[in-house]
Amino acid sequence: MREGGIVVYPTDSCYALGCHIGDKEAMERISRIRETDKHHQFTLVCRDLSEIAKYARVNNQQYRTLKAFTPGPYTFILPATRETPKRLQNPKRSTIGIRVPDHVVPRLLLAELGEPIMSSTLLLPGDDLPMTDAQEIQERLQHQVDAVIDGGNCGHEPSSVVDLAGAAPVVVRRGKGDVSAFE
Repeated sequence: MREGGIVVYPTDSCYALGCHIGDKEAMERISRIRETDKHHQFTLVCRDLSEIAKYARVNNQQYRTLKAFTPGPYTFILPATRETPKRLQNPKRSTIGIRVPDHVVPRLLLAELGEPIMSSTLLLPGDDLPMTDAQEIQERLQHQVDAVIDGGNCGHEPSSVVDLAGAAPVVVRRGKGDVSAFE
């Protein structure tokens, strides 16, 4: 990842594509694999809440919410800090998606890297659900990614996405995480 590689890795919701946070070319490769446009929002996968503060502004209420629901199958949209590169932010709202997964593989990757991973759900064009079998992932993407970490079947339901950037939480996507507390 430090040298521009793209890694497929398991999370607590489904497999994801990940790259080094500062690697624009790797992000573009992920966009080509997924066939997304320039408006696709990547997620910053972080080790813990302390790492989030560098990339997102978090008030007391947002912090309590993050503390209650992380680690887990949630992506939270928060106001970006000035340190967050513009290409990672929503261009109209200056927000960033943040995730702290509850899975040993991303925790080990994050510990080794010492910084967040730029990430996107492994949902390929034409597929209705994210891929769940590492061998099939390897076969379909072997010439497009640099590594596939086999974590077994981790499910096909992406993380729930909750926007905390406004006055009240807004459920953007229903996924694996229970969103009833935000409705």
